[in-house]
Amino acid sequence: MDKVKKNVSIMCFHDELCQVYNALMTALSLLREGNRVDVFFGSRGINAVHKDKIRELKCLPDQPPEAGEAVLKKMDDMNLPSAEDLMFFLIAEKARVWACPLNKELFGIKESEFYDGVKVADPATYYKDVVMQADMNLTF
Repeated sequence: MDKVKKNVSIMCFHDELCQVYNALMTALSLLREGNRVDVFFGSRGINAVHKDKIRELKCLPDQPPEAGEAVLKKMDDMNLPSAEDLMFFLIAEKARVWACPLNKELFGIKESEFYDGVKVADPATYYKDVVMQADMNLTF
């Protein structure tokens, strides 16, 4: 049976590690199944495409510190890849990764601070050309 190829749009608006991780894992899984995947990082999610800030993402910041630490330990015990690794894989495996131009400016981020391969979305065309054309739109 042939695999069904889809155009998938994933939007990540959070910088909480679990939300970012879920967006990255979902994108990578769909990409590896042969789908075309666009991942857009807006609002505070833009921190996930920043080469330094991705390392500072907090796990369950609204919970007591030991709750987030327990999740991170479990992830480590499970030998899961880091968010940085997932971002690298996505870009290397040809997902299209986008940063929001508005949030880039609001948070004072330079394009040189993004991972190589991250493009700044064009607000005049991004939704029309990517989101509206997608077979699936997922939001994290």
